[in-house]
Amino acid sequence: MAIRVLLVDDQPLLRTGFRMILEAEQDLAVVGEAGDGLQALDQVRALQPDVVLMDIRMPRMDGVEATRQITGPDRDGPAKVLVLTTFDLDEYVVEALRAGASGFLLKDAPANELVQAIRVVAGGEAMLAPSITRRLLDKYAGHLPSGEEPLPDTLHTLTDREVEVLKLVARGLSNAEIAADLFVSETTVKTHVGHVLTKLGLRDRVQAAVYAYESGLVRPGAQ
Repeated sequence: MAIRVLLVDDQPLLRTGFRMILEAEQDLAVVGEAGDGLQALDQVRALQPDVVLMDIRMPRMDGVEATRQITGPDRDGPAKVLVLTTFDLDEYVVEALRAGASGFLLKDAPANELVQAIRVVAGGEAMLAPSITRRLLDKYAGHLPSGEEPLPDTLHTLTDREVEVLKLVARGLSNAEIAADLFVSETTVKTHVGHVLTKLGLRDRVQAAVYAYESGLVRPGAQ
């Protein structure tokens, strides 16, 4: 079965470009387009896409609010949201991740990265680009805890090893990289990540990374 994709962007030319890229792939099918967040909500209900490729700044309803409604508790379907951004709009990305996006990608990313990101998100994983994540969090460090505040009580439910894994997830490491860093197997890492998500009530690695920074466990710029 092909992955059903909905394109949401207020620029028709960009939507056309994305459509051409995606329809060249046998496992991807563009099922519709929308020019703003309100149209996106209607299209999600009508078309039931697997992945919504979502712009951030749009008229009538922006991508953050549309993402919140698509992925929220009253959602009508299984759609995942992959946010598109530019460096000029970085401040909106963290809000989109909080709203429930499964990841984000730069609009000028190579075509193969766009295709792979859609496949990753459709498979239930998070698309968390380490370099962009670090740049974002470093840039907006002033809005995050200084590290002097007490850590939230929920962190105390984690074992020491689970805390280590959470810190590495927050820095954008893959399971393979975490396994190499901690000298354990990838299966063990997957188990730890699963425990972290369950104990903290988080949906995926993206939310785990945001949580780690917002809680003060990891500070922007720290190695």
